[in-house]
This record gives sequence, C-alpha cells and structure tokens, in this order.
Amino acid sequence: MSDTSTYTPPKVWTWDSESGGRFANINRPIAGATHDKDLPVGDHPLQLYSLATPNGVKVTVMLEELLAAGHQGAEYDAWLINIGEGDQFGSGFVDINPNSKIPALTDHSGEKPVRVFESGSILFHLAEKFDAFLPRSGPERTEVMNWVFWQMGSAPYLGGGFGHFYAYAPEKWEYPINRFSMETKRQLDVLDRELASKTFVAGEDYTIADIAIWPWYGQLVLGRLYDAAEFLDAGSYKNVMRWAKAIDARPAVQRGRMVNRAFGELHTQLRERHDSGDFETRTQDKLETAAE
Repeated sequence: MSDTSTYTPPKVWTWDSESGGRFANINRPIAGATHDKDLPVGDHPLQLYSLATPNGVKVTVMLEELLAAGHQGAEYDAWLINIGEGDQFGSGFVDINPNSKIPALTDHSGEKPVRVFESGSILFHLAEKFDAFLPRSGPERTEVMNWVFWQMGSAPYLGGGFGHFYAYAPEKWEYPINRFSMETKRQLDVLDRELASKTFVAGEDYTIADIAIWPWYGQLVLGRLYDAAEFLDAGSYKNVMRWAKAIDARPAVQRGRMVNRAFGELHTQLRERHDSGDFETRTQDKLETAAE
C-alpha cells in the first residue's frame, strides 16, 4: 500500500515520542550511559561484549577461525549484551564503546587494556595481531580492505534500511521498502558478479572480507535474515549462494554463530562462552535441563 499522506518536516526536529516499531524503547537522540553497570572480566586476554546479530557474528566467527587455525592467544571470554534490555547503555559498556553498539572488545594482552569497537575495526585488530586472514601487504591486502570497507558502507542500507522497513517498522510503507529492496538487490548483484570468477570475495583465499560480509549477505540469502530470501529472490544470485553455503559449512563459522546467541532454538544458543568446551556443556538446552 502506498503512503498517500504528506509529511511536512518541522523547522527544528524535536524528540517528543517514540518512533514505534521493534527496538523503539532503546532508540534515543542522545549518547552516553543511562545507568551504572560494570562489565564482567574473565580469565582470557580477549574480552568480548556482544550479541549474535550479524555484526556480533563477524567477531565470534573471526575468533573461532583463529582458534581453529592454531592461534591459542585468541582464546576469549564472550559476555552477552542484551540490546533489547539496554545493556549497551551501561556505564562499563559505554566506556569501551561510546557509540553504544555491539560488538566491543577489550584486549588485555599488553601493558594496558586496549578498547576496540566497531566490528570492522575489531576484525582488523585481530587480523593484524595474529597475522591471519589478511595479506601482509600489496594489492592483495588492498583488495581485502576494499571489501571490508564496502561492507561497512553497504550493510546499513540492508539493515537499517531494508531490514527496518521490511521487518521492524510499525507499518509497511511502499516507498521505503521498494527503495531499500532495490538497493539490497543491487548489492547482491555486486557480490554475485564478483564471485562469478573467484572462490571468495577478495580472491582465492578466505579473509576478513568474507568474515565481514557473510553474516549479513550470506545469512540473508540462506534465509536467516528478516525472513526475506524469497521476497528478494535470493536463489537467483547463484554465485552468492554457492559462497554462502561454503562458508556456512565451516565448523568455526557454525560455532561462531552460536556465541552470544539469545534467540532461536535452545541448542543453538551459547549465551556466554569462556572455553571451547562450552559448546558441548553450556548451550541453553543443556543449562535448562540441568536446572530442572
């Protein structure tokens, strides 16, 4: 249905009511903490505070891939930040990410803790730290970074644009859904054309470009994002689908998807992760069975 009403913007916009839709209760036009709350700190040098949204999955997949590749220094504690309840506005979280968005990481491996926020920055920090999933120099490195930054610039149109108006807005409006559907399909076509001649997004090697892009676009075509695969005719992007399925089959990716997950089937939820054995003993189905 078309929205035929006319909206005249005020001379000065003011926030006088919630916008409606999912997450309306946590949206506000100011930054900063809303309450005092310290963050927990575990035993490992890397402390992750996150939720298994696409941006959060990027980092847990990266950490699990590093561990699978033998980088024992990548062992980490992952703490659940429930954004629906406003955990991201606690004072401890705001201290490590003033933008109040997940994921955020504290690296305690040096003399002083280093805060790392924004998912792309975390991927780059970890790739540099462990010399993994990112070429050291040259055109190959530049190509990987081209695609990491492509994801940073493109995914907001998929998430905040298409995802919001298609899945979360309080009403369905034709114009924004059409506008952002067109852009999402254009982005899928960009990927599909690139992947026609390459195994992975930046070439023949699996890199942080794939780790950044897959949680958004791979999960979209696999039907895990916004329940929109059929609507977007995802199956028509055959090269993207081939790439998405190949990455989905990686054991580290399967583990990474589970970490800080607080939704979906209980056996897929590992709300906190402190040790590799937690995948066998601390999924939500096992915790609830033990509590009975």
